[in-house]
Amino acid sequence: MPIVALYNPVCGDGTAKQVFEDTVLPLLEKGGISVSKVLVTERVEHAGQLLHDHLENLEGEATVILGSGDGTLHEIINYLSTTEFKGSRAKAPPLSLRFALVPCGTANALYASLYPPTDPPVPEYNLQSVKAFINNSQTIPLTISITTISSAPSERKKPQALVSAVVTSLALHASILHDSEVLRAEYPGLERYKVAASKNDTRWYHGHLKLLPTSSSSAQQYNPVTKQFEEHDDSYEDSPVVDLYGPFAYFVSTVNVDRLEPAFRITPLAREHPTEKGSMDVVIVRPFRAPNITMDTEELRKSFKDVVWGALGAAYQNGGHVNLRYQKDGTVGLDGDGKFVVEYVRCGGWEWVPDDVDERAHLLCSDGAIAEIPKGGRAVSTAATPTGNAGFKVFV
Repeated sequence: MPIVALYNPVCGDGTAKQVFEDTVLPLLEKGGISVSKVLVTERVEHAGQLLHDHLENLEGEATVILGSGDGTLHEIINYLSTTEFKGSRAKAPPLSLRFALVPCGTANALYASLYPPTDPPVPEYNLQSVKAFINNSQTIPLTISITTISSAPSERKKPQALVSAVVTSLALHASILHDSEVLRAEYPGLERYKVAASKNDTRWYHGHLKLLPTSSSSAQQYNPVTKQFEEHDDSYEDSPVVDLYGPFAYFVSTVNVDRLEPAFRITPLAREHPTEKGSMDVVIVRPFRAPNITMDTEELRKSFKDVVWGALGAAYQNGGHVNLRYQKDGTVGLDGDGKFVVEYVRCGGWEWVPDDVDERAHLLCSDGAIAEIPKGGRAVSTAATPTGNAGFKVFV
């Protein structure tokens, strides 16, 4: 079984090379693990090609000691799952890949979800997945979110496919990721996301959203009163698809994770109420659920940003945003009998048709990579969990 080390030297704070040379590789050697090759990325989207070239003639399983953030893992999964290579389209990785993760990126959402930070911190926190590999611990399969972006039917263009292992988003989250890239040099850490958020927090996004059922159940909506997932109010046996209309302020869907930063638990129920196979968790904020918001005006957008910031701030408080609800005057708190600020849904996928005249509604984020939905087009995202030895797995 081949064992390969791969790291991205420019991700996060740029210390991956030092971490591998000083810590990871010596630890593997001490554990009796022989690494056949150390691969280093040299450009964007290089990681998948490196692994494909090194492993393409092998069968069975291979282990990758991966030093990166979520973005490099995204590149690998996308290259091996969807990229055309030497004239043929790969429909699956050349062999089953098992990852021992070394968090070297900015947010490290997948690693932080698998190994939630503790106080005091765990010694050698960033080596837990590598140690799990050395100790031959279990692996867990990664659910993937497959998003297909289609043009208007009249365009007759081939759809674009994206595969996510962490997050697919629209609205504010996609705008933040879109704008944060130009801030990376000035703000290399998490601060750039907050700066980008301040530039977008009064935007609303127009479009039509459909929530799709899983293979075994309709879309489920979390009820903070009963602390349980229940059948969505707008899902019926003969019509299980749920239609939601905008405007939307915030939308993210996640697989495999309960957070997007170590302390930002945006989908906390993924851990507290484990998901079923082939499902994703979705968090939505729609302004018209507020009792004092009845139209889309610049003044109301400015006032509603306090609700958005309050919800996102509560996500940093152990996922407390899922319990926030409106009072009669539109203020937000933990008591009262108004609608809940956050719509938290568990479903098999979703379809998004953005309003043609709303340019920002056409942005889509897939594990940090930004794509644009063409005018007249749509995006459809579905969750899939590989069975047997297929797909991608992580040591925990």
